[in-house]
Amino acid sequence: MPNPQKIEAVAELKKLLVGAKSFFVTDYQGLNVADMTVLRKTLRHKNVTFLVAKNTLLKRAVHEAGVEGLDEHLLGPTAIAFTAEDPVVTAKILYDYYKDKERPRMKVFVVDGQLHKAGDISRLAELPPKEILYSQLVAAVEAPLSQLVGALNAVFQELVGSIEALAEKRKSEG
Repeated sequence: MPNPQKIEAVAELKKLLVGAKSFFVTDYQGLNVADMTVLRKTLRHKNVTFLVAKNTLLKRAVHEAGVEGLDEHLLGPTAIAFTAEDPVVTAKILYDYYKDKERPRMKVFVVDGQLHKAGDISRLAELPPKEILYSQLVAAVEAPLSQLVGALNAVFQELVGSIEALAEKRKSEG
């Protein structure tokens, strides 16, 4: 019979899995306490929950949450980062930390319900943040409109200039 602490741990993991927009499963082996503290603090500042989980409890929570394809990746020391916000931010932090410390080693990650291989994290980490993508989109839409407004303005200025020249000519003739 499972003990109450394990039941509570599975329920908490399930809640995090269901509420997360994305989550990243890593191997934290080789990180000392100081490294883990710095990583957790960095992630916490970006509203990311990072915790070490027992694979048996995590497997149960994954099944209860309806997430598929993770079982084969839940081997050895496992930590998981959950975020309900922009997954690019979490990917950048983990990827940069990986490059600096060669840890944590990414096992697999899920973004918007899609399972991705560990090697794909570099592509996600190199994306600009959502705010920059939005501004690039606005700029792409705005540029042709600005050119159209400029062209229309030039046509109207030319028309006004022609009317003024015609009015001056008639005034001088009359």
